[in-house]
Amino acid sequence: MSIAYVLALPIGWNREREARSAGLRTFPIVAIASCGLAILGTSFANPTADANSRILQGLVTGIGFVGGGAILRAKHSVSGTATAASVWNVGILGGAVGFGYWHIAVVLSIVNFLTLQYLTPFKRDIQMGLERERERQGDSMIDD
Repeated sequence: MSIAYVLALPIGWNREREARSAGLRTFPIVAIASCGLAILGTSFANPTADANSRILQGLVTGIGFVGGGAILRAKHSVSGTATAASVWNVGILGGAVGFGYWHIAVVLSIVNFLTLQYLTPFKRDIQMGLERERERQGDSMIDD
């Protein structure tokens, strides 16, 4: 469970630094809880693929509920979807560790962190460009 906790920390740190609704506490907790559920489920006598599938189904449902709480809808915008997706990712990461697939958990952690870290500034640049374009279009409509 400590592996799941450590793999979730960089993602939680990123979200905390960006002042998002979930951050440094939420992500490791989701990861260890997911890992704990997977470990607990596989510790029963004669775990089958069907039983493991049901554990994953419950895990995905529960994580979706937690992630849904991170999504905020305002008048003309929706925010928090990257945080919600990251919560979902960290839950799967924890489940992967619990089922013994640490290599998958490492990839999930690295890809999630790098996506948040390096594509967020790129997204901001795109949004600023779109806003400037809208302003120019608004100015040209006034001139007409």
